[in-house]
Amino acid sequence: MTITKMPTALQPAEKMKYLSELMVFQDLTSKEMEELNRITTMSTVYKGRVFYRPEEPGEVLFILKEGRVQLYRISPEGKKLAITTLGPHTLFGEMALLGTKMHNTFAEAVDDCLICIMSRTDLERLILSKPQVALRILEITGRRLQEAEESLENMAFKGIPARLANLLLRLSDEQESDVVTGLTHQDLAESVGTYRETATQVLNDLKSQGLIEIGRKRIKLLDREMISVIGSKRIKLLDENV
Repeated sequence: MTITKMPTALQPAEKMKYLSELMVFQDLTSKEMEELNRITTMSTVYKGRVFYRPEEPGEVLFILKEGRVQLYRISPEGKKLAITTLGPHTLFGEMALLGTKMHNTFAEAVDDCLICIMSRTDLERLILSKPQVALRILEITGRRLQEAEESLENMAFKGIPARLANLLLRLSDEQESDVVTGLTHQDLAESVGTYRETATQVLNDLKSQGLIEIGRKRIKLLDREMISVIGSKRIKLLDENV
């Protein structure tokens, strides 16, 4: 794994402000925050930058403060397979202590991102001295596991329209808006495991039904209730008695 050098490191005062806003560190005292400020790195990673590559071994934890990060793998044939897109206050990286793995995985900034970076040694020291931090980390990783399980279930039991509908709803919730921005049709296709042409056709079908409006890297959800109904539809298995 190679961690690409971050393009813009924050000034100490600005860094302290952002660290204090991270949910995982909210139980720390002022003195503990000062020590955390000393041992961690927090930097801006610009949109489109791949800052994590599966080339050299190492352990590091990323905590996403702002923006979105896409984790993906490249098949032997060169095809990109999106694993997940992460939003603010999520943890990821290569850290056996937390059971987080990035085997053969790339991390790319979908938006301009603000990311805190911790080494295994510093994280261990923090967890041992501050159990509240460990509990918050468990909460965050637990939510991440639940999301991964839901994603696997969608892949196994739901068709492309349902997967895409669920993705639009999730992105809308993450962006706290009925307008989903910043993703191309290719990005959406990779996130639900299909081809761009298929994703575009499904989006056009949703548009023709009056459920969404489509613009350039912009999709407005017009009827969340009906989109949710589409997202709940499961594939009928051959051995199901319906």
